[in-house]
Amino acid sequence: MSVNSPSLAQARPSAFIVWLSAIRPQTLTASLAPVAVGTALALQDGKVNWLIAITALLGAIMIQIGTNFFNDYSDFKKGADTEDRLGPARATQKGWVTPKQMLVATVVAFVLAGGIGLFLSAVGGWPILLIGVFGILSGLAYTGGPYPLAYVGLGDLFVMLFFGNAAVCGTYFAQTGEVTLASVLASFAVGAFATAILVVNNLRDRNTDLVANKRTLAVRFGASFARLEYAIMVFGPYVIVVLVSQLDIGHTGWLLPLLTLPLALYEFKSVLVKDGAALNAHLGGAARLGVLFSLLLAGGIAL
Repeated sequence: MSVNSPSLAQARPSAFIVWLSAIRPQTLTASLAPVAVGTALALQDGKVNWLIAITALLGAIMIQIGTNFFNDYSDFKKGADTEDRLGPARATQKGWVTPKQMLVATVVAFVLAGGIGLFLSAVGGWPILLIGVFGILSGLAYTGGPYPLAYVGLGDLFVMLFFGNAAVCGTYFAQTGEVTLASVLASFAVGAFATAILVVNNLRDRNTDLVANKRTLAVRFGASFARLEYAIMVFGPYVIVVLVSQLDIGHTGWLLPLLTLPLALYEFKSVLVKDGAALNAHLGGAARLGVLFSLLLAGGIAL
């Protein structure tokens, strides 16, 4: 069926809805969380720079949007997104946009991210430029190239490194010119929740991913392993904040995210027993849990 056929055109949402869904706004909290925590650490040290903080947030969002666009394009081209898909509709697979249009949108998003990165590197130094280049290249390598990260089981590591370590420490470094043990530990806590979103996604899609030869960790090691990984990603951050609060690294404000522990228990119990399309709600659940944890952590650090 052609993209311009009457039946498909009738089923096609408005252009605004199509591109909004391609952006995947529910996942963008993974960009907000690390910038909030990195900025809170800078504020605590009396070195906050709000212009850099806001710019870093915009840059992280553009890299994530570009990655989402390219993932939409690449998964369609590689056959991972088909009519059997259990998750939300993907614009290219549905025929709402052509692969060429999605590729152009990817380039636009990454060019905008690159421009923001150049500004940040001018005020924060060359390490910020390296982080930006790493983010863009990783976004392209996530589902593209000869050895796509998501297809060889390295997607989880990418998410932890970019949305955790690089984003938190990079935000803090851009404002303070240094990286501290507190920022490193906080980066692992934030990155764990971003990784948890991916784990739920891969757990849900493991059967269709297997057919498409997308060898995620859930495909390689099975559902039980994925649920164990999810448990570590969800509960590990609570261990980190408790340890930091008890050591000379932080203070009792780091304990504020413990308020979200009941929600973490609910999400874990749900992921433990649900499967397939029933996990869709818990993609958003993992994102909400991560942003609530991170905002409370940022607030607790800054107090």
